[in-house]
Amino acid sequence: MIYEVREYIPMPGRMGDVIDLFTSVVIPLFRKHGMEIVQAGLTTIGDHSYNEIVYTMRFSDLAELERKWGAFITDPDWNSALANAEQTGALYQAIRRRTVDSGPFDDALGARA
Repeated sequence: MIYEVREYIPMPGRMGDVIDLFTSVVIPLFRKHGMEIVQAGLTTIGDHSYNEIVYTMRFSDLAELERKWGAFITDPDWNSALANAEQTGALYQAIRRRTVDSGPFDDALGARA
């Protein structure tokens, strides 16, 4: 399994807009494109406390990750929603992502297939 961790730091005053976009557009589009979100939340302790959205996605491999993100990014519903949300300015100060390969630990952790 490949896990992708994504971190979004909204522009000042835009957290509500980002949460609205995520819950009303992003999550339904993830479902549409067969993308599995494992967790989502706000950072409560650490850098960017209460001003950062972090979520984790699960993919079978990097090829699946790239294929599904490619479909998401080119989805006209996504492009329209993002353009609409950014009419008053940029939503994000920073976006970070990383992938984590759970392979070496799957057996010990009893990972789900």
